[in-house]
Amino acid sequence: MGSIFWLIAEVGAVASEEGGFGINFNILETNIINLAIVIAILVYFGRSFLGKVLAERRSNIETEITEAEQRKQQAAAALADEQQKLAQAQQEAARIRAQAEERATAARKAILDQAEKDIQRLRESVSQDVNTERERAIAELRQQIAVLALQKAESDLPSRLNDDVQRNIIDRSIAMLGGAS
Repeated sequence: MGSIFWLIAEVGAVASEEGGFGINFNILETNIINLAIVIAILVYFGRSFLGKVLAERRSNIETEITEAEQRKQQAAAALADEQQKLAQAQQEAARIRAQAEERATAARKAILDQAEKDIQRLRESVSQDVNTERERAIAELRQQIAVLALQKAESDLPSRLNDDVQRNIIDRSIAMLGGAS
């Protein structure tokens, strides 16, 4: 750009020496013309540069917007996926909780049934033990009564048996033995 301004200044200096075209340094007279020349030069040479810069900037902005929209879509898809996973996890947790409740109910019922069976078995065992003990006590009482009866009979027998009764018993016993033979 600097070479263009130098070229314009050279052309103006040569032209002013020949009496034609030249640069007028009077600010009031030349300001509009100089501004028009500078603007024309800027538009001519700066148009492609400024167009490239603006096109690159526009391209960068469009790319960033496209990438942001893609990230937004990816985030929305990831959110939907995670929400679906959360819903599945909640369903799984509800299913596990229901199974645990079912198992707890079944275990409770099994424990109660087993306790009822154990109680019934204990009742039967106690009843058998009571009956066995009763029969053993009755047998023991019978045995003691028999022993006492024998003792009483043995103690009473000598006083009741006199010589005549003893002879009579012996004779009858011999007769029974003799008669049976």
